[in-house]
Amino acid sequence: MPKKRWFFPLLLLLLGVSGWFIFVQGQKLETPKIQTNIELHQVHPENSPVLEQPVNHNFFTVFLNSFKGNLQNPLSVFVLQLITIVLFARLFGIIFRRFGQPTVIGEIIAGIILGPSVFGLFFPSFSAFLFPVSSLINLQFLSQVGLILFMFIVGMDLDINIIRNKFKDAIIISQLGVFFPFLMGIGLSLFLYSNFAPANISFLSFTLFIGTAMSITAFPVLARIIHERKMTRTPLGILAITSAAAGDLVAWCLLAAVIAIVKAGTPFNVIFTIGLSVIYVAFMLFAVQPFLQRVGSIFVTKENLSKTVVAFVFLIMLGSAFLTEVIGIHALFGAFLAGVIMPKTLILKRY
Repeated sequence: MPKKRWFFPLLLLLLGVSGWFIFVQGQKLETPKIQTNIELHQVHPENSPVLEQPVNHNFFTVFLNSFKGNLQNPLSVFVLQLITIVLFARLFGIIFRRFGQPTVIGEIIAGIILGPSVFGLFFPSFSAFLFPVSSLINLQFLSQVGLILFMFIVGMDLDINIIRNKFKDAIIISQLGVFFPFLMGIGLSLFLYSNFAPANISFLSFTLFIGTAMSITAFPVLARIIHERKMTRTPLGILAITSAAAGDLVAWCLLAAVIAIVKAGTPFNVIFTIGLSVIYVAFMLFAVQPFLQRVGSIFVTKENLSKTVVAFVFLIMLGSAFLTEVIGIHALFGAFLAGVIMPKTLILKRY
């Protein structure tokens, strides 16, 4: 017991002596280096390194400059952005829910207020500090990752058997949901082309773009509303989400056609996108889903669920999202379909 009492003091003493010895030896290395810099400055003043001069600042000034530097650090700004976004989103979500509206509507209003429409207009300095242009790309990527995870969860909540039963109805609804907005969009372009069309853009390209933009559903917003209303397992909710998913698939193919026309591409680009989309859906339904069924039959209990299985499921989700993004469809559709084909027997789907 007495030996243990002296252990830490001896350890601190050894550390202090070793540190002092290293510090003394290191100071000896400074003298030749400083002398060399001085001589170089005297011979070639234009090529010599800048000799740092001691600056006399009081403690408060040094601390304030250090605090400002830490506050403008990209990581500090990013964390402050997340805090602000979460606070405003939850606050407006609660307010709108009190009025019987979906929470996501309040969150959208919160985003509008934090954006250039309100804060950027009335508090430009604060907006430039909190949301500098260089940081927006990070928020964009983070939001996309969050949407991918959310759409994956929404897909897992759906019953694929009900989807198969409602598939014909969903196809009809989705196509009508694309056709009529597309028709109204190209009609609206007659009034918008003269004032809003960019230079050197033909009327055909402009009207196709407006029509396609009107046809694409806010898929994540619809899914969020249905999920919040606990309708993801009801026939009506499944029909709505399936129709929106099918409509989005068609609309993204239309967007590929518009891009091909604007860039003076060939119809082969559109056929290529549609063909890859069909191959992708068939591969997920007839190859990946049966394999996942076998995996789900093995890992049916919580005790059998391992980190490797969880990582494998997330790789399926990310791989599906990657394929749809590369094909030309949005990554959200890939994450959603990956969630849909997850088997009921997989214990992860229950948690």
